[in-house]
Amino acid sequence: MKIIIFSFLLTASVSCLAQDFTKDMATAKSAYNSGKLEESHFALLQAMQELDLIVGKEVLQLLPQKMDTLMYNVKDDNVSGTIGYVGTSMHRSYGKGDRKADLTIISNSPMIGMVNALLNNPMMGGLSNDGKSKTVKVQGYKGRLERKDTEKPDVYDYELQIPLGNALITFLVEQCTDKQALALAETIPLQQIAKLIL
Repeated sequence: MKIIIFSFLLTASVSCLAQDFTKDMATAKSAYNSGKLEESHFALLQAMQELDLIVGKEVLQLLPQKMDTLMYNVKDDNVSGTIGYVGTSMHRSYGKGDRKADLTIISNSPMIGMVNALLNNPMMGGLSNDGKSKTVKVQGYKGRLERKDTEKPDVYDYELQIPLGNALITFLVEQCTDKQALALAETIPLQQIAKLIL
């Protein structure tokens, strides 16, 4: 029942955003024709932000509702614009208690350059390698997997960062092994997401 209600709300919100997009494009065109370039620019920025939000909601629909035994938390799903009309943040969480996973996708991420440098420049990757991180491939995409210590001895969290064009996927899995984290990451539809956000 929750999934049906969520799907209805998602469809309604995408419809509203599409109307806002159309309105902002009309405002931009009208302002441009009147020689009001600043107003036109502002309306175009708003339209682009609304388009990013529509795409973000579509990305959430692509994500699995379950990863292994971890069910997604409907109330935690979130798509929001980032500061300064640059990109969108999409978030979904899975599981409860000690076994949790968080997936965040940020389009036009300011971190993308640093992650790409670590993945593609052996010298940079070597300098930052402290034995807790390694380069991995998930569905053909390069990523950086980092082990994070927890308060419990010999129990770790793992954070995986995968650049997709100018977007950055960050996947954090708590209290697991590196193999378990990578197995869960394999359920993320990376190619379909890339088609939407690139």
